[in-house]
Amino acid sequence: MKALLLFNFLGPEMIVVFFAILLLFGGKKIPELMKGVGKGIREFNTARSTIESELKEGMKDQEKEEAKKQSAEA
Repeated sequence: MKALLLFNFLGPEMIVVFFAILLLFGGKKIPELMKGVGKGIREFNTARSTIESELKEGMKDQEKEEAKKQSAEA
């Protein structure tokens, strides 16, 4: 919904876009299209969370190494 707000789509514009999609893809193809969009979003979110967890893990490892260096220097 935020994406629609970024482009300032209001009621009439959303209706026009909906009918354009309906005309382009037909009523039977829309569920398949939405399924594909949902899959893509799910894969994107999975990849994003994987990258986030790897970055956090890397940061923790780096902090541990820095703590070891500091304790070895003392």
